[in-house]
Amino acid sequence: MMRILAVTAHPDDAEIFMGGSLLAWREVGAETFILIATDGRLGGKGDAEALAAQRAKEAADGAAVLGAALSMLGLPDGSLTERLPEVTGLLGAAIRNIAPDLVMTHPVNDYHADHRALATAVLQAAGFRVPVAHCDPPSGLGVEPRYWIDIGPHAKDKARAILCHQTQQPARFVQRAETLSRLRAAQCGDDAGHAEALSFCPRYPFADIRALIPPPPRVTPVRDRRD
Repeated sequence: MMRILAVTAHPDDAEIFMGGSLLAWREVGAETFILIATDGRLGGKGDAEALAAQRAKEAADGAAVLGAALSMLGLPDGSLTERLPEVTGLLGAAIRNIAPDLVMTHPVNDYHADHRALATAVLQAAGFRVPVAHCDPPSGLGVEPRYWIDIGPHAKDKARAILCHQTQQPARFVQRAETLSRLRAAQCGDDAGHAEALSFCPRYPFADIRALIPPPPRVTPVRDRRD
């Protein structure tokens, strides 16, 4: 059975940026895993310990909606840049333990410092063991998608998973995620659907990962008006 590992910086990242894809992988029979690097304690006001505990519960609820096994490293939110060697070592151990066929994580040029640091650590930890693909950043800017995944049948469950993160005012993320997924589907000619896109840089020994990716949206041909 294929195994897919989503490695994210914060609670709610997997649901927002990869939730539909994880559900699509589940539909084709893959086992899915979410590994969250930080405790998310900077994602709100008030007592940081209490917020971290609440966000851990939200992460468990969201992962349950997605049908993914969850683990959390519990590193301090906002600390990944200064902890790169430690993070790389922890990720390497997790990858050896889970033995995924593919790892998904943030883009290396993401807007968030924790996201960028984690993407760098994932690439180092993956080494020759497993290919690494990158999800969209929030607006889809700064990346060149290589694969599109049809998440139309899973859009409602993705939204439901995002809404588990009540500490984060999640309705705004549902709206932003839907806007981007509409755009990605429209790029395939599916104006009524939803899609998530992955970028991937071929590197030895992983040149082509198409066999690991769920189906894309159905492409609608453009009619040649000369006919």
